[in-house]
Amino acid sequence: PSSAASDQRDVCDKEFGRADGNILNTGTMERPLEATSMENSTSSCFLMERRTRVKINRKEVMLAKLRKSCSCTPKKLKNFVMDFLPVLRWLPKYQCKEYIWGDVMSGLVIGIILVPQAIAYSLLAGLKPIYSLYTSFFANIIYFLMGTSRHVSVGIFSLISLMVGQVVDRELLLAGFDLNDDAPSAWGDGSLQNDSQSNSTAFNLTVAGMNAECGKECYAIGIATALTFVAGVYQVLMGIFRLGFVSMYLSESVLDGFATGASLTILTAQVKYLIGIKIPRSQGHGMLVITWINIFRNISQANFCDVITSAICIMVLVTAKELGDRYKHKLKFPLPTELVVIVVATLVSHYGKLNEVYASSVSGAIPTGFIPPKVPHFNLMLRVAVDALPLAVVSFVFTVSLSEMCAKKYAYTIRANQEMFAVGFCNIIPSFFHSFATSAALAKTLVKTSTGCQTQVSGVISAMVVLLVLLFLAPLFYSLQKCVLACIIIVSLRGALRKFQDVPARYHVNKVDTLIWVVTMSASALISTEIGLLVGIVFSMLCIVVRTQRPRTTLLGQIPNTSFYEDDLEYENLSSVPKVKIFRFEAPLYYANRNYFLKSLYRLTNLDPNLEAARRKKYEKEKQHLKKGDHKTANGLGMRETTLQLVPKQNDFQALVVDCSSISFLDTTGVNTLKEILKDYKDLNISVLLACCNPSVTDSLKRGGYFGKDCGSMQEMLFYSIHNAVQFAKDQKCAPKQLPLFPYK
Repeated sequence: PSSAASDQRDVCDKEFGRADGNILNTGTMERPLEATSMENSTSSCFLMERRTRVKINRKEVMLAKLRKSCSCTPKKLKNFVMDFLPVLRWLPKYQCKEYIWGDVMSGLVIGIILVPQAIAYSLLAGLKPIYSLYTSFFANIIYFLMGTSRHVSVGIFSLISLMVGQVVDRELLLAGFDLNDDAPSAWGDGSLQNDSQSNSTAFNLTVAGMNAECGKECYAIGIATALTFVAGVYQVLMGIFRLGFVSMYLSESVLDGFATGASLTILTAQVKYLIGIKIPRSQGHGMLVITWINIFRNISQANFCDVITSAICIMVLVTAKELGDRYKHKLKFPLPTELVVIVVATLVSHYGKLNEVYASSVSGAIPTGFIPPKVPHFNLMLRVAVDALPLAVVSFVFTVSLSEMCAKKYAYTIRANQEMFAVGFCNIIPSFFHSFATSAALAKTLVKTSTGCQTQVSGVISAMVVLLVLLFLAPLFYSLQKCVLACIIIVSLRGALRKFQDVPARYHVNKVDTLIWVVTMSASALISTEIGLLVGIVFSMLCIVVRTQRPRTTLLGQIPNTSFYEDDLEYENLSSVPKVKIFRFEAPLYYANRNYFLKSLYRLTNLDPNLEAARRKKYEKEKQHLKKGDHKTANGLGMRETTLQLVPKQNDFQALVVDCSSISFLDTTGVNTLKEILKDYKDLNISVLLACCNPSVTDSLKRGGYFGKDCGSMQEMLFYSIHNAVQFAKDQKCAPKQLPLFPYK
């Protein structure tokens, strides 16, 4: 076999011109060649030639892109406007007869759902219901103009409302306001007026540069609009600098855990409205625990009218939701249960005088019309700049995720960067009109698709429904109990809370992802939503690092009568290759897992070359003493006993094949580690062969000098497959004469 292989290599040398196979002489040019030797039982030889890389002048490319971006032509200006406002592309092609019925139906249904949800979610944001209605109206109009998704529903969202409310509550406390929800209202007569004239808690503020007289509601919406404006600016900047990749660090487990943890926080915040007790709104870390402690301390003060109302509303809402889910294939559109509950509850509260007789807390006056626009306060922006960052990221991630889900389901494409611009301007522009942050909402998006939505024309219809309430119907909700709104919010959390049922299945699929979900959910609920999101991201990254630091390592055995090799511990009936060890490392080899790589290699092969080399060196030293006639050693033992203890270990293998198929990249430490084992095993007359290296790993080894000067020994060290390396090792073992293993030239 050795002579046959040698003859075959001579044929290859004659055919390709050089023994090392590093340069292919084509007559016109010299091309770098990666020579990957493959020798099998038929002693065939192949040379894998790498493509020539064309050198790119990055400076010229950047200048060309800059010139192209800065040039302005009528056609380019038109394309820019059309890209910035996608409605100009699809609206002229709108197929009215085919689309209008579905868009009108879905728009009406979403509008009917939006009204009670907007009023309810105002409790989460710590603002008056009118601001939630403004938010729902403007968000639908702007996304109609700028969005690229045909089906997503953008507007008020429970998680975003919660994040806004936490910032608003914190700043109100710092400004010295009382967070009591039943503070005197600024709109006692149901019309729009400056609340500084009627709010009994109004006083001259010098906080954050607002030197005018401003009451609690004025300051609260000022904080919310400043927060919303900054979040929108962040999103637009992320779109300009193409930072959409940030969303990749929010895995499904992190998002689900964050949503579930935030849902627990939302649920906890609504319990006091369900049972009608008055407790201070907790702030800071551990809000969930503190709130529950206060609830149990004041449970004796529960309002029985609110408790009975809440029980009835929850029973009706849950029953209707369950029936709707069970028979949704038979229903043309979802039942407007929330609207029915709100109308009936408002009528009962009004004619039963529940507020006057039973002291049940009600929504109060909701004014009609629009407040004049106002620029958000710059000084307040500085106070909430840090809080706006997680708000911007969460809002963008949920919007893009839902947009991509709908696009995939209905076979069209979206532009993620344009979505970032769209949701950014859905925050920036409405912030001038007393609105707060928005995002796409899963529940309303699913309802929208199930009711025949075809385009964002349905969003305009929904905005018209909200506008109708804003202009005419808002005062009718004066007597609506807050416990009813809390019931709507809690029932809307069913989907997120049901994630607890999925934990066993999630654990069965992937234990690490389940741990990430649990950690993110716990941090979001027990600490705070923003910190919970950060903890989830950091923990998921640490899990990736740990999994690459301590990856799976194994020795491979050969599948009988094939050229394939598999894990010796996972499969039975594999045959070991005599005098050859095949080692697989299932991760990139870099500085963090270098020691683990070496320890695993030494443990599995049962040979530490450093210890064996030291033992041999000491054996030779003792041997020299024996020749000189010194029969006693330093430890007092006889030379014969010491010599027997230091007899070098007989190696049970002569070649080590490293399966590099799972090594995606090498850093400098990784290259040096491979060079180290190459040298150490060579000192023991054990050859080290690499198999299945990808081009990136091969290039790193070349640059690191692993193959010697001019890569002269590359053919005898690098192999296309494990089987080729094993066959080469067998040929070397059967050679009648020990040749230099790595002939550097």
